[in-house]
Amino acid sequence: MNLTLAYSPCPNDTFVFHAMINNLVDCEGLKFNVWLNDVEELNRGAAEERFDICKMSYHAFFHISDRYTMLRSGSALGYHNGPILVAPAGSRLASLQDDELTEELSRSKIAIPGKMTTGALLFKVAFPEAGNLYPVLFSEIGPGVMSGSYDAGVLIHEGRFTYRERGLELLMDLGENWHSLTSMPVPLGGIAVSRRLERETASRVARVLRRSIRFAMENPNISTEYVSCYAQEMEREIQKKHIELFVNNYTLDIGDEGEAAVQELLRRASIADPQIILRDELFIF
Repeated sequence: MNLTLAYSPCPNDTFVFHAMINNLVDCEGLKFNVWLNDVEELNRGAAEERFDICKMSYHAFFHISDRYTMLRSGSALGYHNGPILVAPAGSRLASLQDDELTEELSRSKIAIPGKMTTGALLFKVAFPEAGNLYPVLFSEIGPGVMSGSYDAGVLIHEGRFTYRERGLELLMDLGENWHSLTSMPVPLGGIAVSRRLERETASRVARVLRRSIRFAMENPNISTEYVSCYAQEMEREIQKKHIELFVNNYTLDIGDEGEAAVQELLRRASIADPQIILRDELFIF
């Protein structure tokens, strides 16, 4: 059986999917037509129901959970790994704190990595009054902020490791802000399957994905060439840090704590956006 599989070129995704797309684990007769793109393009594609299996932001998932369901394996979720808000070092924004920063951000141009990304949602949780938000390809946010096109920007993926050397300064770690509000891990994205798939097929996908993740964890060097081929930041050390940050025990199985964090994010998202419908059953297998 051939299934469409979509994920991002980020190191944590290429790392966990490498084994299953190269038949290094038992795929139970499944074959995958792979499509790689930026996370917001994945979110859009899923909204159009273009994929059988798709990595997507939890924020996007909340809008289409009537058409997709999350697998318990594959999530990017944890502590100290959320998106960050940055501005040019030495800028007025970089000199402000607390209420002054909040007030200034309400008037500022903020680059976000797509409307449906969890990074955009976590920014709105932290700064609900900020309204001048501009969706930008995640790899272009840092350069856009430094060029003056935007006053500040939300960085995701490898950007959190390299912003200082690019002349940017941290305004807020949005993941740490989430932790301080909820004492929960931050749910960034997960692997969802279309509800059009038969339950037995979805179960096979879940087993294959879990095998692929476990294989990657037990054999971390086998996928190095594949990961490097697609990584935005080509330094191997940065790729390694990225994988270590985003691939963890929650990736193998989200667990009760992870599910609770997703439900809390869903609750807060539904307050900000009445189009989001609260659901109890978000996960399968």
